[in-house]
Amino acid sequence: MKKVKLDSFIFWTSLFTIAIVTVLLVMNRATAEPYLDGLMSAITFKMDWAFQFLTIGLFIILIWLVFSRYGNIRLGEGKPEFSTFSWGTMLFTAGMGTSIMYWSMIEPIFYFSGPPFGIEAGSQEAAEWALTYGLFHWGISAWSLYALPTVVIAYSYFIKKRPSLKMSVALSGALGKYADGWLGKLIDILVIWSLVGGLGTSLGLGVPMVSAVVASIIGIEQTLTLDAIIVISITIIYSASAYMGLHKGIRRLSDLNVYLALALAIFVFVAGPSLFMLTYFSNSFGMMIQNFVMMSFHTDPIGQGGFPQGWTVFYWAWFAATAPFMGLFVARISRGRTIRELIVHMLLWGSIGGWVYFGVFGGYAMNLQLSDILPVVDILNASGGPATVVEILKTLPLSAIVLPFFVFLALIFLSTSLDSATYILSAIATKELKEGQEPARWHRMVWGAVLAVIALSLLLIGGLRVIQTSAVVVSVPIYIFYILLIISLLRWLKQDFPKQ
Repeated sequence: MKKVKLDSFIFWTSLFTIAIVTVLLVMNRATAEPYLDGLMSAITFKMDWAFQFLTIGLFIILIWLVFSRYGNIRLGEGKPEFSTFSWGTMLFTAGMGTSIMYWSMIEPIFYFSGPPFGIEAGSQEAAEWALTYGLFHWGISAWSLYALPTVVIAYSYFIKKRPSLKMSVALSGALGKYADGWLGKLIDILVIWSLVGGLGTSLGLGVPMVSAVVASIIGIEQTLTLDAIIVISITIIYSASAYMGLHKGIRRLSDLNVYLALALAIFVFVAGPSLFMLTYFSNSFGMMIQNFVMMSFHTDPIGQGGFPQGWTVFYWAWFAATAPFMGLFVARISRGRTIRELIVHMLLWGSIGGWVYFGVFGGYAMNLQLSDILPVVDILNASGGPATVVEILKTLPLSAIVLPFFVFLALIFLSTSLDSATYILSAIATKELKEGQEPARWHRMVWGAVLAVIALSLLLIGGLRVIQTSAVVVSVPIYIFYILLIISLLRWLKQDFPKQ
């Protein structure tokens, strides 16, 4: 098969931009942090309505596509490249990472102690909303932000036969010839930055959590050296997976990831207060469905408590910033699927996986707090999230086995996000990538090394939060991408499938 060619301009410009921006942000951390925080607040408070309308609008468009005649359009020829199970595991693990392990335990506790709607903290009503909002934030709305770019990119790749996994190519239906010029290059470089920054968020949550659990297991203090060892371990796993490619590496690691994640959830469900988890989940799920529209548009303009901006809008901006990566990756693995299949599976696989974890781990953590078994709120306020995760896990039976298992699962979860990200980074910086082709192995390894070096450097000098915030700020231009993606798709559908 013909060798794939490097897109030298995007490759070198991206590396140079990442290096320069990272160094500048970290060197000027004292001034950059408040400035970026101010930008972040401006985005979440002044664009709250915009992100709310975007998210619910995408959901409506996706539902229309599912039930329209366009839902039958098959993306690519022949039977699906991957089994439905492996396809589902790859799209779920790429999108979730260790974030779901962390937030499923911690997020309901935050909502219990800082509830929405002016509800009294720690009250019965606060407890009822605690899991409800977790299910909402990690459900269908979040996956709608991922699914729309996926449909457009897959359409561009398989139907329009544009042999390139780049955001600029997916926007060509709206941008025309400008997609192939400097504007297209700028878009792809921006996507690479948002991806690197988004991965910084995953590492920023995942590494301290894993480090805290490891420190607890072996009875030592959590140190930067331990963090560095964990980053190196993750790098070895995801680099090996990305090196082996989609079929032998990424698919197998994703399958293993889901088996392990399900095993841990089943154990906690059986060992924990199963009946409480079921009834609490049922009640919260019902509240979410009943209040879905209100929660989707809630901006609290009168009370101005900041809850929807600090949580819902922040999440929508964060998911939007990482959506181009998800779109590019899931589009690549979706050959042979119909548009209907793609949308339904993305919305359901992602949402159900998130709901299971919140139902089990969120329910377990809340039970510890409500039953006075463990003062989870106090531990969270005094010691932070990673330490709270350790204390929650220690209350489980066979915790001596559960803790190492949790560490192993977290390493795999981080690796499955990063191996697919490494694959896509190298795909964006490749000129053409026809069906069946993969980015060069050395190219995948380069991006694997870049991510590891950035993560280690930022952990050692404490600059991770600045990069995370800058990545979410990128969600503003990506908001414009969404509008262009919708225009591209609608134009292509009208051109290629006119009504008979």
